[in-house]
Amino acid sequence: MTTHDAISAAVDRLALALATREPCAPVRDLIGTDDLPAAYAVQQGLVQKRLAAGAVVVGRKIGATSKAVQDQLGVDQPDFGYLLDEMDVSHEDPIPMRTLLQPRVEAEVAFRLAADVAPASEEEITLAAVRAAVDVALPALEIVDSRIDGWDIGFTDTVADNASSGLYVVGTEGRPLAPDPDGISPVDVVMSLTVNGEERSSGTGAACLGDPLEALRWLAVQCHRFGDPLRAGQVVLSGALGPFVPFSSGDRVVASISGFAPLSVTFKEW
Repeated sequence: MTTHDAISAAVDRLALALATREPCAPVRDLIGTDDLPAAYAVQQGLVQKRLAAGAVVVGRKIGATSKAVQDQLGVDQPDFGYLLDEMDVSHEDPIPMRTLLQPRVEAEVAFRLAADVAPASEEEITLAAVRAAVDVALPALEIVDSRIDGWDIGFTDTVADNASSGLYVVGTEGRPLAPDPDGISPVDVVMSLTVNGEERSSGTGAACLGDPLEALRWLAVQCHRFGDPLRAGQVVLSGALGPFVPFSSGDRVVASISGFAPLSVTFKEW
């Protein structure tokens, strides 16, 4: 069992890397490679530090939902982290990279919730239940990042590092879910991600745990188990539809996800 001192040391190591933009060593030397409760305890410690400094939780993110991203990260299961208001750069263009260390970008389907997903029992968290809780689906870009030098991460490292989160962008025009006449079926979307006009990633809704709505159901179960359920008004990034890709200051990134208007952003150093 990982000690409280080891968890605190891991929090401090990652928090220093975030504050200084200087990547750190992996934290698996402190919390091990398979102690998930310890990894999520480190994540909670990091998030609590940011909340104490004034940040606000506005949603959740699911990581490593596609086989392509799992292969890139060297992991074999999804994880989740928190979205904070200070991570939302949806209304900034160009987007400053001053808080980022080793960023990558990926395209996703996001969901905004109209109702809590907080049933009395885990068995009530069905696909139909989470579908009913969705207000609209939105196109999204997640700018993933790692505080760990060279992305030298194992599963506990990425969990501890708030699921390797950085920033995120969501589109302004949401779509209801099918069978609404104007709705979309997230499992059927097709995605193309370009950097400066060159396609760098592609995929489909089915690449995200078989269906982005299934990813949302998986997340709702995890949040229920951790005693911190999904709430109305929150945004959920359901996970990458294809591989993430690097980018640099000055690059123009466009995510085209069928059923949505293209989502375009440019990045700048500061």
